[in-house]
Amino acid sequence: MDTQTLIIVGVIVVVLVLVGALLIRRRPRSRLFKTSNALGTALRGAWGTGIDDSTWEEIEEGLLAADVGVEASARIVDGLRSSKPETPDDAREILAMLLKSELGDATRTLNLTSEVSVVLIVGVNGTGKTTTIAKLAARLKGDGRTVLIGGADTFRAAAGEQLEVWAERVGVDVVTGQEGGDPAAVVFDAISAAKARQADVVLIDTAGRLHGKKNLMGELTKIHRVAAGDGEVDEVLLVLDATAGQNGLTQVREFAETVAVSGIVLTKLDGTAKGGIVIAVEEELGVPVKFIGLGEGIDDMEPFDPDSFVSALLEQS
Repeated sequence: MDTQTLIIVGVIVVVLVLVGALLIRRRPRSRLFKTSNALGTALRGAWGTGIDDSTWEEIEEGLLAADVGVEASARIVDGLRSSKPETPDDAREILAMLLKSELGDATRTLNLTSEVSVVLIVGVNGTGKTTTIAKLAARLKGDGRTVLIGGADTFRAAAGEQLEVWAERVGVDVVTGQEGGDPAAVVFDAISAAKARQADVVLIDTAGRLHGKKNLMGELTKIHRVAAGDGEVDEVLLVLDATAGQNGLTQVREFAETVAVSGIVLTKLDGTAKGGIVIAVEEELGVPVKFIGLGEGIDDMEPFDPDSFVSALLEQS
C-alpha cells in the first residue's frame, strides 16, 4: 500500500471516529427529542430576545405543558422571577438550577445489600412492566450479578410465558407458577430457588390489575410479606408510563399506599413531550426516579441523571 493510499485510509478512519463520537454525544438528545422540543421551544418563545412581564406567564405555560405540575410550576416561576435575571441566558441558567432543586439529591442507585436481594416490581398493566424487568435483569447481569426472575403475575394470561421468553433472551433463570395460582407461593419458590442457586438478586413481577373477586392490593400486601420473610424487601420499584402524564398519577397512588415504594422506573420517556412528569411524580410520591425507559430494546433503560435530564428538558430544537 503506497503512501497516498495510507493517507486516504487514515483520513477515512479519523472521519469515522469523529462521526461516531458526535453520534454518541447526540444520543441523549435524540432519545428525549420530544421532551426537549416541547419545553425548549416554549422557552425560546417566552423570552425571545429579552425579558418582560409576559415572559413569566409563558414560561409557566411551558412548564405546565411539559407536565411539571401546577404547584411545582408556580414555585419554579416565582423563584425565577424573584432572581431577576437580566438576560435570557441568565434566566435559562437559573431555571436549570431551580429544576434540579425540585428533583432533590435523593439516592438513585438500587439498594442491593442483602445476600439475596429481593426487588418487587409493581405497577398497572400496559406500563412496560415486563420489559422493564428484562432490561433490569440484563443491566444487573452486565454488572456481574446473578439474577433470577420470579413470575408472580399469575392472573394475567401468558404472563409467565412472556417472562420465560425474556429470561431466555437475557440468559437468566426464571420461576413461574400456574395461571390463576397463588402469587405469594411463586414468590416463596423464587426466593428459595435463588438461595439454592446462590443468586444475587431476585426480580419479582407482580399483578397489575384486579382479577375476578381477588383484591389486587390485598395480594400485593401478601406478596410483600412473603418476599420480606425474616428481613426486608430491598427495593419496591413502581413502573409508570411517562406518556400517561398527570393522568397516570391517579392510577398509582393506591400502590404507594399499599407497599413502601422505594423508587420509580419511568418508561416510554422517549415517546412523550411531557418529560416534566419526572418532577410531578417525585413530588407526588416522595420517592426518586431511579431509571428511565427510552425505547423497546433490551439496553434502552438508563439510570436517571438529573443534570442530563434538565439539560435535555431545556434544550431548544
